[in-house]
Amino acid sequence: MVERLSAEARKSALKGLSGWAETPGREAIARIFVFKDFNEAFGFMSRAALVAEKNDHHPEWRNVYKTVEVVLATHDASGVTARDIELAKAMNAIASQFGVT
Repeated sequence: MVERLSAEARKSALKGLSGWAETPGREAIARIFVFKDFNEAFGFMSRAALVAEKNDHHPEWRNVYKTVEVVLATHDASGVTARDIELAKAMNAIASQFGVT
């Protein structure tokens, strides 16, 4: 089992994650990605899904047209872990390939 990050470690990690913030009322991090159109949003989700599956760590997400809302938390740890931070970094890198920063 992975360890949950302390509040201080979580805040520190978020400083290096553009667009991500703590989720109010829950120990999780979230970001909203906005793409040019549905095709880009779905392409992002497909690429992110491959990374998530490879790491056996899956996001909570929702897609409406060109917007993808993502929430990350490690359920086994009841909060944010290094796995969430790594997946957030990977998602930012994938989004940047579509010009989303």
